[in-house]
Amino acid sequence: MPLLVVVLLAQMAAAMVTTAVQQTPTIDEPVYVGTAADYLHEHRLRFNPEHPPLGKLVVAVGVALADPHVDPSFTGGQSLLGQHLLYESGNDPWQLMLWARLPVIALTLLFGLVVFAFARELAGPGGGLAALALYAFSPDVIAHGSLATLDVPLAGFLVTSVWLLWRARRRPRWCLPLAGVALGAALATKMSALAAFPVLLVLAGVSAWCSGADSAERRRKLLRAAGGAAVVALVAVAVVWASYLAVDPRLRWSPQQYVPVVHGRRGLLVELLPFPEAYRDGMRIQFSLENRPWEGFLFGRVYTGSLWYYLPVALLVKTPLGMLALWAAGAVVVVAVRRLRPVAPYLLLPAAVLLAAAMEGARDFGTRYAVFLPMFLAVAAGCVLVVRWRWAPVVAGALVLFVAVSSVRTFPCYLPYSNEAFGGPAGTRLRLHDSNVDWGQDLGRLADRLRERYRGERIWLVYKGSGVPSFYGIDASDPRTVPRREVRGLLVVSDSAVAKAKGRLAELIDSSRPIDQVGHSITIYRR
Repeated sequence: MPLLVVVLLAQMAAAMVTTAVQQTPTIDEPVYVGTAADYLHEHRLRFNPEHPPLGKLVVAVGVALADPHVDPSFTGGQSLLGQHLLYESGNDPWQLMLWARLPVIALTLLFGLVVFAFARELAGPGGGLAALALYAFSPDVIAHGSLATLDVPLAGFLVTSVWLLWRARRRPRWCLPLAGVALGAALATKMSALAAFPVLLVLAGVSAWCSGADSAERRRKLLRAAGGAAVVALVAVAVVWASYLAVDPRLRWSPQQYVPVVHGRRGLLVELLPFPEAYRDGMRIQFSLENRPWEGFLFGRVYTGSLWYYLPVALLVKTPLGMLALWAAGAVVVVAVRRLRPVAPYLLLPAAVLLAAAMEGARDFGTRYAVFLPMFLAVAAGCVLVVRWRWAPVVAGALVLFVAVSSVRTFPCYLPYSNEAFGGPAGTRLRLHDSNVDWGQDLGRLADRLRERYRGERIWLVYKGSGVPSFYGIDASDPRTVPRREVRGLLVVSDSAVAKAKGRLAELIDSSRPIDQVGHSITIYRR
């Protein structure tokens, strides 16, 4: 058993490290890395208030080990902070990004152990291994677990909190405070965890209620349930405060961007939050972002605003088919099997609430907003082996193997993964955009491809990302700034830009011939 666990996590680590080594900075990463460096050198809460500090403090561990040169004279905003650190301060962006990503990779592996332990407790060693295999081969978890971003840490902390709440039914004295620590870590990583906060408090009360003797008085059980929920809430709030104090013990708050005024119920909610002012201002910025008219792309359609069904459809495209089958079977099993029924609210209710909150969001940018599903539902899928059907282990094993093969086939390009029903990674760009397929990660691969196959040709580039093309040796011009007749040679366009192309760019693409693909995220055309 330990050997199999090590093998599964080792292959996952190899996939994530390889991906981290080969990918250039994605759109969000420079902001987090730059903010982490600012935490280390200035000890001030200035940048990126829309996300609490803990996830960036995790990234800061790698940044500290890389020991980059930080320019103290920089006075720009957070959108330029990371780019200045990576490309204009004398640092090696390849090395710095790898070190920044390694702590998130380590956390992702640790969360795999949580998934294994949770499923093993419910369904035995076989169920634990099945759940871990689904987690370890999940393209979404590998893709985002290998980046210096906040989505996987948030999801992992929430799963850890739920696991500890489940264990608190038998060991409340230790598990309830630890569940509060994990919940606080989630709240201190990303504000979207607030949607799960009341759900987990209710589960804490249920666990405390179930932890006592059956003969206890109802009033005593109610007091115990209220006390358990209160302990989890107080510890979680304390962890959020601790994350801000770790950055600046004096809690100096000097935002480098405009903080909007929020009125109505949202404004009241912000005022009632028992968190530092920086956290509440970050909530105000998040609410203002939700009010923007973001553009989305789904199955060839460009639209403004959000579609309530965007995330479910995107998950159908980007989740391995065997995993979808096991998720559905696992959800049915934990509800239908009597001895597993008590765990159903712990596994399904937080996931459902978080998914509903993500579906209500204004930004249809990717399945990373639902990366908690491969964690919660992997545990549920492991419970399939509890079913007393002789073919259950064989069918489950075959589906897990199908997932593994599908995941390995997309190596090392996990961000643009699509399952076989939708044409695999090569077809993702036709149906989805942004972090589902093209997040600026393949600028380095593009540079290598241009040197190998198209040396000396004129390059016209429309790149959607945070990297600096000239740093990687790409000498290119923007085709949208010159008359159409002057654009001759290679037209290189990020697939997210292709998806939403209009005006002059759309005309250029329509009158060009696609000749090459880079990492399933950048298309090269000949004009």
